Amino acid sequence: MGCPMGCGTLVVLLVLVFLPIGHGNNKSTSSRTSLRSTSQRYYGVKMVNTSNTIVLDNGLVRLTFSNPTGHVTGIKYGGIDNLLEIHNKPTNRGYWDLNWNYPGQKSRTSIFEGILGTEFRVITSTEDQVEISFTRTYNVSLPQGVTVPFNMDKRYILQRGRSGFYAYAIFERLDGWPEAKVDQIRMVFKLQQAKFRYMALSDTRQRFMPTAYERGIYGIKLAYKEAVLLNNTGEVDDKYQYTIEDKDNKVHGWICTDEKSPVGFWMITPSDEFKMAGPFKQGLTSHVGPTTLSVFLSSHYAGNVSMNFQQGEAWKKVFGPVFIYLNSAHPGSKNSISSLWSNAKQQMLEEVKSWPYNFTESQDFLSSDQRGSLSSRLLIHDQYISHQPLHSASFAYVGLAPPGEVGSWQRESKGYQFWVQADKKGYFIIKDVRPGNYSLYASVPGIIGDYKYEADITIEPGSKIQMPAFIYEPPRNGPTLWEIGIPDRTAAEFYIPDPYPTLSNKLYIVSERFRQYGLWARYEDRYPDSDLVYKVGVHNYSNDWFYAQVTRDIGNGTYVGTTWQIQFELESATHPGNFTLRVALASGSYSKLLVRINNLNTKQPHFSTGRIGVDNAIARHGIHGLYSLFSVSVPSSLLHQGTNTIYLTQPKGGSPFTGIMYDYIRLEGPPV
Repeated sequence: MGCPMGCGTLVVLLVLVFLPIGHGNNKSTSSRTSLRSTSQRYYGVKMVNTSNTIVLDNGLVRLTFSNPTGHVTGIKYGGIDNLLEIHNKPTNRGYWDLNWNYPGQKSRTSIFEGILGTEFRVITSTEDQVEISFTRTYNVSLPQGVTVPFNMDKRYILQRGRSGFYAYAIFERLDGWPEAKVDQIRMVFKLQQAKFRYMALSDTRQRFMPTAYERGIYGIKLAYKEAVLLNNTGEVDDKYQYTIEDKDNKVHGWICTDEKSPVGFWMITPSDEFKMAGPFKQGLTSHVGPTTLSVFLSSHYAGNVSMNFQQGEAWKKVFGPVFIYLNSAHPGSKNSISSLWSNAKQQMLEEVKSWPYNFTESQDFLSSDQRGSLSSRLLIHDQYISHQPLHSASFAYVGLAPPGEVGSWQRESKGYQFWVQADKKGYFIIKDVRPGNYSLYASVPGIIGDYKYEADITIEPGSKIQMPAFIYEPPRNGPTLWEIGIPDRTAAEFYIPDPYPTLSNKLYIVSERFRQYGLWARYEDRYPDSDLVYKVGVHNYSNDWFYAQVTRDIGNGTYVGTTWQIQFELESATHPGNFTLRVALASGSYSKLLVRINNLNTKQPHFSTGRIGVDNAIARHGIHGLYSLFSVSVPSSLLHQGTNTIYLTQPKGGSPFTGIMYDYIRLEGPPV
């Protein structure tokens, strides 16, 4: 059920109990000066420290922390004594945790570890701002596997006149510490399920949600473990239906629609510089609980992309800050949902504008004057798609990330990444980059492949680097004979089937239909007797190319691979030189791709990718995982005049979730 949007905006703004959106960390005004200007209107920040709890209160928000572990056990705001689930144990309300492994571990399951402080410190305490710290220092004398080999420092900031609080953490490894593999780091808030029923992720992804109690009582487990069918509503609920790409994951949260106390609880992420795997990495947000997450590291939709530390490897990284924003509307407000969401978006824009913050007290988080910038332009050189020698890389995603190979940024997890979207003419400026050595990478919508500048770029404090235009020559050997799809790193343009009526989520009936549960099983409904055959020039990929090449159930729970065919006409195959087949994949899940030309029965395929992908995007309703591009040389001797067939075989079986998503396929003729 979506919320009404876009009407009565002026009235709504008057109804809201608006707290100041003006920021204490505006770059043109010092945070101290700006905060002092509100001293006549708002209480100063107070702190009460006992042996078991720490309480911060600014007159708008009161936060309670366990001492010294640093759990957030209480958030009082908007007439509600505690926004967090009071029926949960104090350790299960607001917390940080991680998943990790160590060499020689007997179990294949990751170790789940709560991030518990052992020492409490006051970093700064004034009426304008209080910053507190909960630290844990790694004990090198402990046996391997007892605890993750990190020093960890959780920080919280409450400011005068601010309707919310900031949270960040500093993780560190010192020289000589043991090997470790870390798969996930996150911050979690579990809200009162009796009050917070409405979830909002974007303008089009909002709805009243089932409670955790309803999910437990009425939920029937489905084939994928996180998915259940709610037999009281006939809908599917799965937390992976609510993922967002990092570039778009700026604000999400919950609304208490109680007429007596309409309140919003929002996770605002003003920058993704501390996230992993680039702008297209998908991550969990909010889901049934009601739960709100800030996921800093995860292997979801990326497979084996984890932080792997070698013996003795030193490392440090700041995760955050993020802003937990709280807003409220007048009791009885008729438009509380739309007004609270609109206000949360406005606050998000203010936080983005104010990044990087200048009020944090950690020397590891760098302010704007300690950072640098890079500006330039990206152009495309491809003689077969433009008569001009160069044309603009319109709306390209351009980023600085740790040095590596082409496309390595989507597997990088330890460092910082800084991405922007270029304008229509390909101009871009990457601001507020932490000092260091980087590679420049880019991905251009509508253009195949990945760009990487050949030299590293060094950013120094205060530097403002202006470079000549970068020129990307995408993979190309000859003219396009035919193509299937759009090179955009996803399978969204292909045929997305309707969900089974008994397995739907009403939120995705119209838009983002790929998020529906069980679409993989629709392949056999559409192709009951034989696999997909696509005829170039006859078929249309939006109707005739299934979104994923999945397995086929032949009975008794046995799943086998499938072979798709691309049939096309050639007027002549006597051209000197080779043809080139470009196959761009949007996802691979425990799969392999074999390519044969005009003969399915050859023992050896003409080309094999080998095993590819563990991103599990098919099962988790993602329309892409990790991108990969394969270029296959096709000798003209394998083709002939008339009808030709390319066979694409995914031979792996064993599961309904095994398969491939294609991004784009192109056959190029010999060079002209």
